[in-house]
Amino acid sequence: MKNILLAVVGLSPQVVTETLYALHQQGRRVDAIHLITTREGKEAVLASILSPRDGYYRRYLAEYGIDPATIAFGFENVHTVMDDLGNEIGDIESEEENEWLLRRCLELTFRFTADPDTAVFFSIAGGRKTMSACLMLAAELYGRPQDRVYHVLVSPEFESSRDFFYPPQESVAVELWDRNNQSYRKETRYVRVNLVPIPFVSIRNQLAGDLLREPKDPATLMMNLVREEPVRLTIDLPAGKVIYRGRELDMMPARLALYTFFALRKKECQRLAGPSEHEPSRTFPRPEREKIGKNTSDIVSCRGCAECYLDFQGISDRQREITELYRKAAADRELTEMSDSGILGLTAENFNSYKGKIRKNLERGFGAQDAARLAIVSVGRRPDTRYGLGIDREKIRVVF
Repeated sequence: MKNILLAVVGLSPQVVTETLYALHQQGRRVDAIHLITTREGKEAVLASILSPRDGYYRRYLAEYGIDPATIAFGFENVHTVMDDLGNEIGDIESEEENEWLLRRCLELTFRFTADPDTAVFFSIAGGRKTMSACLMLAAELYGRPQDRVYHVLVSPEFESSRDFFYPPQESVAVELWDRNNQSYRKETRYVRVNLVPIPFVSIRNQLAGDLLREPKDPATLMMNLVREEPVRLTIDLPAGKVIYRGRELDMMPARLALYTFFALRKKECQRLAGPSEHEPSRTFPRPEREKIGKNTSDIVSCRGCAECYLDFQGISDRQREITELYRKAAADRELTEMSDSGILGLTAENFNSYKGKIRKNLERGFGAQDAARLAIVSVGRRPDTRYGLGIDREKIRVVF
């Protein structure tokens, strides 16, 4: 896996070599470095750590015996914040400039997290506080389990020194300044550079597939998550659609028929009360269920219940129901056109294939987290495996 260090940098580019040093001290490999900065920050980077003659980045690698070819880091890896006309901005001072900064952070974070074979190390130690906040937000929107957010803490007296970039292998005296602005010298053997991991919660798995095709602004991403309407799964058989949280997913008739079959099994389950120490689960015929009503305390949530789940034999015994659902979903297609090895003649093998394809459809339409709630799931071990939907029956609506 390729490890990418993505850092925000202001007018103190020392944070780059300090972060790289801290990562290496913890045994973390870095394969590429990318910086987000302003025009003035870029000038500081090119004049100090990336200077072709005596840049501190090359000096660090040479001193610690690291092959420069193992880390991709050059002028092209310094990404400046630009306005809408493509002009580099000098500093982050206005609300508009902050929006351009956030856009840059989102673009690069989206780009580097798109590859599953990468891990991104976000460094929020450099630049203005607003720069750190924007990169942190980008990590929370697009970060994955393998990504990390870091801050670097340097001994206070060395932190503000223009001459300190990393702890050299052999201690040297560095000029420092006290609170009274009086200069003094101190050996680098006293410096401490600590890499601090920052916990973060990512919403990436809650984003639907179309929101991960290109970078979006935070408002668009958050609107996908925050909705006022009640959460309900709607299967519209004639329209060939599955609808959830206000989003629509087109599904092929065969898959939709099988998915609808399990949705109806869940809705028609007659279990009203869960087992307790004194009373087992109870079931009632439909007239009595309607008589009791939906708001009684007897009716419990379906969460964690698998009473309506079927083994493959039970599914096969109801092949006629699945066929009829397919007839409704594929209204413009004759059943004789279908092979008996397809949805009209389910086998254990093609059932598992349909089940997997349905889950992939749900992930594409609603995101991985919601797909896990909606997918056909299994309980038990072979040969006693049973299948069903985990979503509460009261949240399912089927349109014929």
